[in-house]
Amino acid sequence: MSFVIRLKWFFKDRGWSYAVAIALMATVSLLSMIPPKLIGDTIDSIKTDTLTASGLSQTVLWLVCLSVFLYVMVYTWITTLFGNSALIEKLLRGRLLTHLSKMKPSFFQRNSTGQLMALATNDILAIGQTAGYGVMTLVNTLVGASVVIAMMLAYISAKLMIAALLPLPLLVLVISRLGKQVRNRFISAQESFGKMNDHVLESISGIRVIRSYVQENKDLRAFDEMTSEVMNKNKRVSILNALFQPLISIIVGVSYCIGIGYGSYLVFENEISLGQLISFNIYLGMLIWPMISFGEFINVLQRGSASADRLETALTQQPDLRDIESPIQVQAPTVIELKRLSFTYPTATRPSLEEISFRLERGETLGIVGRTGSGKSTLLKQLLRQYPVDPEMLYISDISVENIAQEQVKRWVAYVPQEHLLLSKSIRDNIALGKPDATAEEIDRAVEMASFTQDIAQMPEGLGTIVGENGVMLSGGQKQRLAIARALLIDSEILLLDDSLSAVDARTESRIVHQIRQERAGKTTLITTHRLSAVSHANWILVLDEGRIREQGTHEQLMLLGGWYKEQWERQQMEASLDE
Repeated sequence: MSFVIRLKWFFKDRGWSYAVAIALMATVSLLSMIPPKLIGDTIDSIKTDTLTASGLSQTVLWLVCLSVFLYVMVYTWITTLFGNSALIEKLLRGRLLTHLSKMKPSFFQRNSTGQLMALATNDILAIGQTAGYGVMTLVNTLVGASVVIAMMLAYISAKLMIAALLPLPLLVLVISRLGKQVRNRFISAQESFGKMNDHVLESISGIRVIRSYVQENKDLRAFDEMTSEVMNKNKRVSILNALFQPLISIIVGVSYCIGIGYGSYLVFENEISLGQLISFNIYLGMLIWPMISFGEFINVLQRGSASADRLETALTQQPDLRDIESPIQVQAPTVIELKRLSFTYPTATRPSLEEISFRLERGETLGIVGRTGSGKSTLLKQLLRQYPVDPEMLYISDISVENIAQEQVKRWVAYVPQEHLLLSKSIRDNIALGKPDATAEEIDRAVEMASFTQDIAQMPEGLGTIVGENGVMLSGGQKQRLAIARALLIDSEILLLDDSLSAVDARTESRIVHQIRQERAGKTTLITTHRLSAVSHANWILVLDEGRIREQGTHEQLMLLGGWYKEQWERQQMEASLDE
């Protein structure tokens, strides 16, 4: 019942389709009762020597016409019912992807990639099977069994029917016991499948590291252990599944023995005819499938319910950050201001940022420098609205950011992260990701600003060159410049460069910074870097250490201060002169 409740939106929308399929299945079950009756009557006619050639021909013609009619109806309800099964899989995958696209990083920290892949594959497939095959088996059980029993009562013998069906209540006990165990074991198998997915993803993405440390055999052994665990847990599910049909067949076989033995006795006592006994045994044979269907239904339902619960758990998780009911509309981000902002990651025990304050006017550039792990990237992520910020700590245009719609903030921001996500498409498609309708001139201009023109000219197909999975065909510097070109193409109000020039040489960095300063005049830019030359032109520079601002000012002011910034600048300048 919980399965129907969780998916009532689908069954309500497709109710007419299910009604047609169920009506056709019921009609097929009713019409299927006719052939055994005709066969029994024909046998009785043979026994009484009243069968004529015309009567036999008429009976055969009826059976042929009925078979053709049943074929058409069976084809119709199968395509209708299993079409719904495919449709719900499509809709659920769309819902899941839509939901995942709205989730914040904390959600993906709680749910591994492998588990989410298992939801999108095995679990949704199990739900689709329940919505198609499960409904079929349920209707066949209820309607088929009811019609067969009704025919036995109406045309054969109530005493024979009761005797033959005495073993069938054992089915309830068998199915209830096995059904619960199937559900628990299936959930455990799905969890193991998700862990196996995680291992595969890590192995494939880190194959270069694994090879460089000569850990292939160890990784294969670990994978073998994990696949063995998945296999063993699925075997445990299969063992229970395999018990359903044999147990049901044994119970139905006992019913057959009773039917034939007691039925023969009733024939000798002239309470039923030989034709009725044969019809009864045909009906009893037709009862086997509904009984097996019931076992299959419980099996499929347990799997579908377990998968629906897992999917519902994922879909009911809400993002940590949500818009207020009536957000304030802001035309443009004229000012970005932080007032004693502190931030701690959800799973961390200590703050990553503490009492950060600065004010950045529109058109200015902010440089953020510091040691590794000082909080530079975390500071930029506050403008991406990935994590909740305490009220009245982050302001845009003098309005607290929690009062501004997240989508509006995202439209203002272009972000170039340290780890670049490149699609396995052409360079042109990767650059135009944020602006698919960009013209060739706009793309060429963005490529030129990112100092990527010469590299593309040397590639065999230019902008049409396929970069491979996650840019495997490109060097580190080329990946960075492609990502910068992608961000510059959308010409956003706010540009965030998170250590995005680390893999290019000093001259290329100087050209890119110069192009950005020229083209983005009047727009805000925030740059985090380890190479101080990339922010020496900035209007204001923050030096972070352990999440706190240790120094701040312009380049000239920081040089006069004589602290960490000056020491790093002089060291880097000396290294640059030695390289030259």
